[in-house]
Amino acid sequence: MPVYEYFCEEHGPFVEMRPMAQSADPCACPSCGEEKPRAFFTAPALGASDRGRMKAHAVNERAADSPKKASTHGPGCACCAGGESKSRKTLHRPDGSKSFPSNRPWMISH
Repeated sequence: MPVYEYFCEEHGPFVEMRPMAQSADPCACPSCGEEKPRAFFTAPALGASDRGRMKAHAVNERAADSPKKASTHGPGCACCAGGESKSRKTLHRPDGSKSFPSNRPWMISH
């Protein structure tokens, strides 16, 4: 069950563990018993998440107009900078036939 924060003007802030269905309902102050409204003092804690989930949250929360990260490949990278294409391991013969690529020998060339 989640923990919600509430604020009593007389006794200060207090926390209460309640079901999500009761998240918007006021809660009785443990000191005076009066119903007090929910308060927001801290952000939700996501620190218990695994690293992959935290990275996914960061990627999904990025704004569409935020600057993109610079490439880590360096200047002149063919995949990022639009330079010359990388050398391929496929051998093109003068008759137009190709050899199998070394990293995928099961693929048949067209």
